[in-house]
Amino acid sequence: MGTASTNTAKPAMRDSLIAAAFQLFLERGYEQTTVDDIVTLAGVGRRSFFRYFPSKEDVVFPDHEQSLADMTEFLAASADTDDPLVRICDATRLVMRMYAENPTFSVQRYRLTREVTGLRTYELSVVWRYEKTLGDYLRTRWADRRDGTLRANVVAASVVAAHNHALRHWLRSGGEGDPLAEVDQALEFVRDTWSGGGEGGGVQGEETEDVVVVITKRSTPMWRVVREVESSLGES
Repeated sequence: MGTASTNTAKPAMRDSLIAAAFQLFLERGYEQTTVDDIVTLAGVGRRSFFRYFPSKEDVVFPDHEQSLADMTEFLAASADTDDPLVRICDATRLVMRMYAENPTFSVQRYRLTREVTGLRTYELSVVWRYEKTLGDYLRTRWADRRDGTLRANVVAASVVAAHNHALRHWLRSGGEGDPLAEVDQALEFVRDTWSGGGEGGGVQGEETEDVVVVITKRSTPMWRVVREVESSLGES
């Protein structure tokens, strides 16, 4: 019973700190608000703040650590028969759902990060961690491809870019509309772009190029070899 009470109290205190922080950020500005100001308004001590948030920046992005953990777990549970591209698109939707759960907070955070350079830098580091998580998964799944590493890096970046495009559009609208529908449309574009090439092929489009093989004697003059190649191409 005691343990259950403690576990219930922790999220409540954490939520109180987040609410206090954003109230002050909106009233005074991010730079003008200190950790002491936040804990005073929340009615807790400094140690309580740092128990949940290593820094003031972390209170602005309180849900990304859990979201990254959820994404990592989701990808780790992937079956060998799963399409890697479909799997990372599904994993990316987990992030959008996190934003969609609290539109007001998400919009407030978006506006705050647009105003504070340090927060934009912090946000970019978070985005990079999502991209790395997706890329690590794809590199493992495409390890037998000649272009596996390149393809994994580019596809992971494409998925993140598509997600962020849909997310920013939704946030700029003030959280109006259906963000999940918007991200579905953006991810469909990525799937249509990268679904070709199969699991074992090379770069997309590589298998469609013509290859001409000319068998000739070593002593054959080069001009005759060229003529044979031209003739073969002309017949095709």
